[in-house]
Amino acid sequence: MAVTPGELLRAVTTGWAEDADSDVVWAGEHEGRWGIRMAQQTRDFTTIWFDIGEITIGYEAYLLPPPRHNQAAVLEQCLKRNHRSWPAYIAADDRGELYVRGRVRVAHLTSDGIETAVGSVYQLVEVAFGPLLALGYVA
Repeated sequence: MAVTPGELLRAVTTGWAEDADSDVVWAGEHEGRWGIRMAQQTRDFTTIWFDIGEITIGYEAYLLPPPRHNQAAVLEQCLKRNHRSWPAYIAADDRGELYVRGRVRVAHLTSDGIETAVGSVYQLVEVAFGPLLALGYVA
C-alpha cells in the first residue's frame, strides 16, 4: 500500500520532533493545517505550517509584521532576496505582514524534498530576518 503525501510529511516531521537531538518540536494542528517549530539562530524559533492540497503541499512561516518604517525599501529587499531564493520566498499578505512561503508538488514529494523545503525556510529566515528588522522596524 502506497504512503500518502500527508503520511510521508507527517512521518518525516514527527521523526524530527521525536529525536531528542533535534531542535524541532510539534506545533500542533490549527484550521486544517499542522506545523512544526524549529530553533533559529537569529530568533528563538520559527513555526512552519503545512497545508496539504490535492496538487501541492504548501508551507509557510510568519516572518515579520508590517514594516513601520521604510516600507518600500523593505519590500524591495524582499524582492531581491526572492530572486536568489528557492524553493521558499518572502510574501506579503493584504495587511502587509511578511511570510516565508513555498510549495511542493504532491507528485514530487520525497523525504529529501521535505528536508529541502524546511531547510530553505530556515535559511531564508536566518539571512533575511535581521536585515529586514533593522530596515523596517528600528527607528
